[in-house]
Parts: sequence; C-alpha cells; structure tokens
Amino acid sequence: MTSPLEQKKIRIAGPSVVTANRTWDGIVIYRTAKAWSADLSDAAIVRTSDAARALLAEAVADDVGAIGAYIAPVEVDDSGTVKPGNLREHIRRQGVTAGIPIPA
Repeated sequence: MTSPLEQKKIRIAGPSVVTANRTWDGIVIYRTAKAWSADLSDAAIVRTSDAARALLAEAVADDVGAIGAYIAPVEVDDSGTVKPGNLREHIRRQGVTAGIPIPA
C-alpha cells in the first residue's frame, strides 16, 4: 500500500484496488475505471505497478470529496468475488466488529 505522496514507491504483490473515504460521511469508496463506487465488486482491479500508479493518479485528480486515496490489496476468488486482501481493509470496510475467526 502507499499514499498519494509516495506514488514513486508503488509496488504491488497481487491484485489491488484504489480506495478512499468520502469526506462528508466516511463511507469507504473504491475507484472504478471512470468514477467511484461504494461497492468493492465495482472496483477496477490492477495487477501491475504501472496500472496502479495510473489509477491512483486519476483518483487523486478527482474532485469528488474523497480523501486519502491509496492502493489496497484484494483477493479475487475463482468465481470472481472480490474481498479485502488484509485485516486492515476488512475492518475498514466492515467496521471494528468482526466474527471470530476472521477468514484469512
């Protein structure tokens, strides 16, 4: 993961998305190919650092009330379902209450 200020350090190890929060309500949003969505399944999946850098640059340039856009890992299962790729993103998306055990 990286912040917009560290774009030169972008390295991704697998499927990733660009995500942020909306300023007025804090809802987690994801960058699609052309806009933002609150649905992770709509997110544009990037698999290379060049694609991640380009999508992040577009997201940062947007003026839609999103703050702190950054790249986050995701998992894509065999059926194409997209899930957060780490515990931090799972908590951020679902809230601080999580079922135990948390799926890896």
